[in-house]
Amino acid sequence: MQDLDMALLPRTIFKNNPPLHLSDTLAASGIHFCRIPSGMGEVGWHNPPRRMLVIWLTGVVEFETSDGDIRRVAAGSPVLAEDTTGRGHISRHPREGQLVAHIELA
Repeated sequence: MQDLDMALLPRTIFKNNPPLHLSDTLAASGIHFCRIPSGMGEVGWHNPPRRMLVIWLTGVVEFETSDGDIRRVAAGSPVLAEDTTGRGHISRHPREGQLVAHIELA
């Protein structure tokens, strides 16, 4: 799991308004939404089924990677999940559950 680091460059989209900051287009093969139920808590070591961009739409999630790094990700923050082999990562979810978007990358 890694934070997504991409350039967001200013582009004028709406006349007479400040520019929006946009990334390059990412090729995707699909998207699905996932509701993580209340009380899920910690999910032990696991891997994503494929390389994907994950965006938490609600709540805060904590990840622990196989190298011992622990980080918290707030709603709206994209994370690149590409640890499809090896030990993977641990995720810790809030008690109230979460809504997540999984964008499968092409």
